[in-house]
Order: sequence, then structure tokens, then C-alpha cells
Amino acid sequence: MTRRTVRIAMNGVTGRMGYRQHLVRSLLAIRDQGGLDLGDGDVLWPEPVLVGRREHALREIAERHGLEHWSTDLDAVLADDSVDIYFDAQVTSARVTAIKQAIAAGKHIYTEKPTATDLAEALELARLADTAGIRHGVVQDKIFLPGLLKLKRLVDGGFFGEILSVRGEFGYWVFEGDWQMAQRPSWNSRAEDGGGIVVDMFPHWEYVLHELFGRVTSVTAQVATHIPQRWDERGKPYAATADDSAYGIFQLEGGAVAQINSSWAVRVMRDELVEFQVDGTHGSAVAGLRRCRVQHRSATPKPVWNPDLPATESFREQWQEVPDNGEFENGFKAQWELFLRHVALGEPYHWNLLAGARGVQLAELGLRSSAEGRRFEVPELSL
Repeated sequence: MTRRTVRIAMNGVTGRMGYRQHLVRSLLAIRDQGGLDLGDGDVLWPEPVLVGRREHALREIAERHGLEHWSTDLDAVLADDSVDIYFDAQVTSARVTAIKQAIAAGKHIYTEKPTATDLAEALELARLADTAGIRHGVVQDKIFLPGLLKLKRLVDGGFFGEILSVRGEFGYWVFEGDWQMAQRPSWNSRAEDGGGIVVDMFPHWEYVLHELFGRVTSVTAQVATHIPQRWDERGKPYAATADDSAYGIFQLEGGAVAQINSSWAVRVMRDELVEFQVDGTHGSAVAGLRRCRVQHRSATPKPVWNPDLPATESFREQWQEVPDNGEFENGFKAQWELFLRHVALGEPYHWNLLAGARGVQLAELGLRSSAEGRRFEVPELSL
């Protein structure tokens, strides 16, 4: 067996997502399984190099997991020729500058989304990366979730017939921070710091819709800041200048219509924090993070609207569970493995910076739609 080491500069691992999903549940999990099997006796061994601004936090994480390499000097890390990949999980407002530095240093790029705060910068990153001849990828984790993998299986198998509509509900109550601490960082609620649920979630909805049902061709959106004041990590009040809720309608290539509500000011009355209902001429499905249930037209009941009588049937019990039919990895880890194989072996990989730019484009047009009260076409992007 030949072990090939790939050194990965990980910027932003002191944050919740960077630490839990990308470091612990992805790269360290790959190490725990003995590395990534590349075939022919080769194993790829990821070696994280932790990068950030808080020295004490980096040192504590490194000691906790037995990691040797960490630094608060991004320039020095990028100048190190032994570092192969730059990964970014910073706040959105800091991402573009760091990725440009990494591209200039010749590093392969893997990054959280959104890749930038506006489309022009997102496209510039894609062009720079292509010109530099490096490999690049953007995290698009939700299509690797068990529930959506089952949903894709149904789409690919023709279960729905003609797909008519997609309805999505996402969100939960993010505490204001006064009497209970908020479970999201305060910058998420400040537009000047790159916050807002449209910038955060519309890039997700773009790739979910694109991968499962077809390209988004137009968007109509209404956004709101339902909670105008919140309290930060130090208990100080601040003005919430970013949107915390968004109500979007997306026309899809092929004719289907998607409607997705996203909110950090909603209390959950559903089985999972995100659910999508897909209705087609031959059947329907409801998919969440893990579960997926279906109702075929041959088993569809015929309810009759009668507000004078209580319902006598349990509608939830009329749906059938889709079996796992396999083991599902952590979605972040599954995509990391694909990207690492792309870097090491040149295997195909299409979730790149141009795909990331499509998400930024949809968020930008969604915000314009709300501000101007208009429906916007979503043109195809190219470099």
C-alpha cells in the first residue's frame, strides 16, 4: 500500500460548520477509516493545516485532535509549497480575498458557499481558477443527504411522471439572544457583514433544484426582516439589518414550479427542519434530511372537502416510506471524498466555482425581485 499525503489549509475551522462538518465529520473521519482508498493500492491521507485569527482556539482544536499544524498567518501557509488545497469556511465577507490569494499561490480550491457576496466577484473567482489551471469545488452538501438521495432515485426512476411542482419549507426559530442565546452567529443578521437568509439559503435551493429537477429560469421573491433587533454574543443589542425570512417562487426548465419558504423566524411543525414535497402526474413524495415518503397515484385517496365534519382519515398514514436500500455517508464527507479524488486522480467533478456562481446569481436576483417587486429571468452563466 502506498500512502499519498495531501495537505489542506483549512481556514475557518473555529466556526461551527468548519469544525464539526468539515474537520471532524469529514477529514478526520476519512483519517479514522484509514484514509481515502484511491484503488491500485494507493491511499490518500488528508493532513489538515488549521488557519484562523484566534490562536488559542486553533491551538485547542489541534491539541484535542492530535494535529500538528496550525497558523494565524494565512500568507505563510499559502506560500508553503507542500500545501496542496485551500479550504474556506470563513464568514462570507472575507472569502473572496482569501480565495484570490490561494488561487494566485497555485492551490486547489474547495470552499463553502456562497462563494462571494455578488455575482461579479463569484464569476471572477471562477475565471481566475480556470485560468490558473487549478481544480476547484464548492460545497453543495444537501444533494448528498439521505432524504434527497432517495428523492433523486425516484426522479431518475420516473416515479413522478411529469413533475408539476416542488414545495419546500425550511427554517426554525433562531432565538433573539436576549433571554436565550441565539444558535446562529450575530453576523448572520447583519447585511453589512454578508448576512441574510437569501444569501445563505438561495444558493442551496439553486443547486438542489438544478440537480434534481432542472435549471431555475426565473425567480420571484419577497424577503422580510421579521425580528428587527437581536442581541450579539456579548449580550449587546444590535439592529438586524439582514433579511431573516424569504418566500421564493422559482420557474424551472421543463415547466415545473418550485415554491420555497426559508425562515429563521418560524417554529417547526413538520418532521424535519427542511422538507420538500414533489407532486407529479403519477405520484408524489415528501423528502427531508433523512426520510422520504411517497404516494403513488394508484394508492391516492379521494378526500372530499367538508368543513362541517371532522376529518376521519389520517393523511400522514397514507404515505409509504422509501427504504434506505444502502448506507448513506455524512453528506459533507461524501463530497469531500469526491473532491479529493478529483484532485488526486482527475475524476470528473462539476460542483465547481461556476456552479457556486449560479447560487450567488439566484440570491442576487431574489433580493432584487423583492426590492423592485418584479419577476426576474435567470440567464445561464458561462465564463
